[in-house]
Amino acid sequence: MPASAPAPSGSGSHPLGPTPSQTVGPFYGYALPFAGGGEIAPAGHPDTLTLHGHVYDGAGRPVPDALVETWQPAPDGSRAGWPGSLRHDPVTGRVVGRDGVGFTGFGRVPTDADGHWAVRTLPPGGVPYISVAVFARGLLHHLYTRAYLADTGDALLTSLDDGRRATLVAAPESGAPRTYRFDIRLQGEGETVFLEFR
Repeated sequence: MPASAPAPSGSGSHPLGPTPSQTVGPFYGYALPFAGGGEIAPAGHPDTLTLHGHVYDGAGRPVPDALVETWQPAPDGSRAGWPGSLRHDPVTGRVVGRDGVGFTGFGRVPTDADGHWAVRTLPPGGVPYISVAVFARGLLHHLYTRAYLADTGDALLTSLDDGRRATLVAAPESGAPRTYRFDIRLQGEGETVFLEFR
């Protein structure tokens, strides 16, 4: 039933209020981020890489209240993940995050005041990219994209012209080994290629 429809007969004469999917948030800032959300790689792992960037709006301004999620297979290509991204303390019930040993393949981080986000993870096995979702103000539905760690012969990349393809390729940072920059532009010039799943 649409949110603006009158209440069903017999339940009073008050109209129904809007639901979160019909209003502009964000509503997630206090509940969805969790401790160590960007620390996907087990502590001290020698193959750890950093993927980071900024989220920008259509005018090129940083978005300080976005949420970025990443998913990927483990380096061996397995996709089962390791339980524990949202572990709770058995005494307090507080979310304590990962155990620092297992690889979950999932990350979730908010952007900071400058629109910056970062995750520390391991190289994905079997695919040349890390899957990314963006939640941000003004978006009623989150956006999906990919951060490719190299400009490969992947079918999606080869289907795009050079300018559009470049929005999906994370740039290795000189002087910072195993560090990749992946900026996300929500619209406008240089808009990131977003994917539609059916």
